[in-house]
Amino acid sequence: MQQVWIPRIGPPEVLELRQAPDPRPGPGQVRIAVEAAGVNFADLMARMGLYPDAPRLPAVVGYEAAGSIDAVGDGAEPSRVGEPVLALTRFGGYSSRLCVPAAQAVRRPSGLDAAAAAAIPVNGLTAWMMLEEMGRLRAGDRVLVHGAGGGVGLLALDLIRRRGAVAVGAASPGKHAWLRARGYDQLVDARAPLPAQLPPGSFDLVLDPVGGRSWAEGLQLLRPGGRIVLYGFSANAGGERRSLVRVLRNLAAIPWWRLGPIALINHNQGVLGVNLGRMWQHAELAARWLAELLRLWEQGALRPHVHARVPFSRAAEAHRILHRRENLGKVVLVPDP
Repeated sequence: MQQVWIPRIGPPEVLELRQAPDPRPGPGQVRIAVEAAGVNFADLMARMGLYPDAPRLPAVVGYEAAGSIDAVGDGAEPSRVGEPVLALTRFGGYSSRLCVPAAQAVRRPSGLDAAAAAAIPVNGLTAWMMLEEMGRLRAGDRVLVHGAGGGVGLLALDLIRRRGAVAVGAASPGKHAWLRARGYDQLVDARAPLPAQLPPGSFDLVLDPVGGRSWAEGLQLLRPGGRIVLYGFSANAGGERRSLVRVLRNLAAIPWWRLGPIALINHNQGVLGVNLGRMWQHAELAARWLAELLRLWEQGALRPHVHARVPFSRAAEAHRILHRRENLGKVVLVPDP
C-alpha cells in the first residue's frame, strides 16, 4: 500500500510517500481500499510540531477517508466486502489501505463519490457540533463564520441556511463572489480588523478557528446572550514552518481576562470549545451526528465541495494549498495510480 509519512517536523517538503505491506484487518475490523483521504489543518499543525494530540513522529496522520471495503476480520460481516464507505480514523488516513473498527466504516449513500464523502466527517461533524449541539442555532440568528470558504465554513453555511439563520462570512476578497453565489448573506475581509467592518454586539454566534487576536474581536461582536465557539488555532500555521515567535505572539494576543468566568458573567456571553479529535470515547454520539449529516446530503441540504484532488505523491502541495488559504472547500489526497 501507499502511505504519506511525516518523518520529522518541517515544511511541506518533508512529507514522504512510502510503500508498505497491506495491513490485515483484526477481529471486528474492516479494511478500506481508500480512494480519497481528507486533509485538515490538524495535519499541518502535526507536521509543524504544533498539534498536541498528534502521534509521535515519524507518523502517518489523517482523520478521515472514503473508499470501499476490500477485506474483513474475524467477527466482521463478510457481506460488507465491496461496500462503499466513509470512515473516521484516529490517524493513519493518509494510506491507500486502512483498517478500522467495522462500526466506524459507514455506508456511503448512493451517488456520494469518495472525494465528496471524505469532505464530510471532520468538517461536517465539527460544524454540526458547533451549530446544532453547542451553539443551539435558531431561525433568525446572525452567525459570523471565520474561514468561510474552507471545508468547515461551507458545511456550516449549509446548516445555517437550513435553520433560516443569517450567515456572514469572513474570507479574502478574492473569494467573495463565489461565496456570495454559494449562499452567504454578507462577506467581510478576513485580512482586515472585523470590528471596523461590522457593528459591535451584532452576532448571536461566532465560529472561530483562528485564535489570538481574532478571539478578542469575536467577543466584541457578540450581543448579550451570544456565544463564540473556538475550534482551532490556525493563526499558528501562518507560515509553512514552525515559528515559536509567532506562537508566542498569538498566545499573548488571547484576551485571557475577557475569556474568564467573571468577565463572561458580566457580559452575559458564552465561550464554547470544540475539538473533534477528543471525541473518540463518545463514538456513538459522532455516529448519530454523522448519520444526520448523510441524511441531509441525501436531501440536497448538505453540499460538500472538493477544491482539489491531490495525488499522494504530491501531498506537499495539498498542505501548501491550506497554508496559503487558497481552498474553496475540501482538499483531499488520492492514491497514485
